[in-house]
Amino acid sequence: MDARLNLFDSPTAGKVLKYVGSAGRVTADSTLPAATQELVRLRASQINGCGFCTDMHTKDAAAAGESAQRLNLVAAWREATVFTEAERAALELAEQGTRIADAAGGVTDEAWANAAKHYDEEQLAALVSVIAIINAYNRVNVMVQQPAGDYQPGQFG
Repeated sequence: MDARLNLFDSPTAGKVLKYVGSAGRVTADSTLPAATQELVRLRASQINGCGFCTDMHTKDAAAAGESAQRLNLVAAWREATVFTEAERAALELAEQGTRIADAAGGVTDEAWANAAKHYDEEQLAALVSVIAIINAYNRVNVMVQQPAGDYQPGQFG
C-alpha cells in the first residue's frame, strides 16, 4: 500500500510537519508525564483510525517501558484498572477533545474540572497541546492513507 501523497518528498508538507513537530517537542519538555502523553496520543489515534500514529505511539510507549497490558487496554480504559485517576482524566479529555465535532458542547466542564484536579496549568496547557497536535497528525495521515506497520521507535527523533 502506498500513501496518496508522499509527505516525506513534499517541500510544503515537509515544512508544515517540521513546525508541527517543533510544537510537539515543546510538550515533550513539559512536566506532563511522558507516559500520559503517549497514552493520550495512542487513544486519539485509535479514535481517528490513524494506523500510522497508532503504530508509532504504541511502539514508542513500549520502547519507553510502557507495559503491553496497559497499551492493550487503552481503547477500553474506562473498564481497565491499570490506569491512574490522573491518566483516566487525561484520556477522557483526549476523547472529548478528539470527538469535539461529535459533541454538542465540545469538552464538558466536568471533564475539564477532573483533569484540572490532577494537572497544574502548565501541564493542562501541555495536555491540550498534545491532544491538538496528535489530532493534526492523525488527520494528515488518514487523508493521505499513510501506511502503518514499519515505524521504528525514535525514527523521527
